[in-house]
Amino acid sequence: MLNAGDVVNIFDKAYTIVKLLGHGKGGYSYLAIVDNKEFVLKQIHHEPCSYYQFGNKIEAELRDYERLLKTGIRIPKMIAFDKDKEIIIKEYIEGPVLSDLIESNKDITIYIKQMKDMLPNIYHAGLNIDYYPTNFIINKKDDLIYYIDYECNLYDSKWDFDNWGIKYWDGTERVG
Repeated sequence: MLNAGDVVNIFDKAYTIVKLLGHGKGGYSYLAIVDNKEFVLKQIHHEPCSYYQFGNKIEAELRDYERLLKTGIRIPKMIAFDKDKEIIIKEYIEGPVLSDLIESNKDITIYIKQMKDMLPNIYHAGLNIDYYPTNFIINKKDDLIYYIDYECNLYDSKWDFDNWGIKYWDGTERVG
């Protein structure tokens, strides 16, 4: 795990860690700065996950990013990656995490509509994404929702938005 002030060199850039943004089943995401610009540095981890099986995580992230690009949904741009260090550098999107809005009982109707507007693109590609609310940021600049994880899987109705994801968005299932 990295700490504030640590420097990670990815090719010709030295990324200084500012803070931990989040920890998921695939890695740790940090706010990092280089040349006074903010980025997300994701460090893949190999901690066990009882409910999900991974192959090569860095390869999966790179493959899934390409698959998601083809859908046209809003995701942060991948800036760089280092397979050997298992690090991905992403565009930083400033704004609240959807799960924080849900936990604060904010009205997220507009974001549910935005998600539903993205679903045809996702399903047409034969995919599901991880609809859990911690994987979505509301861009402070344009109030649009962005899927900030690159994980996607082949479509299975059991795990689509209407059968699984919405339960965490509408409060049926608890977030966190």
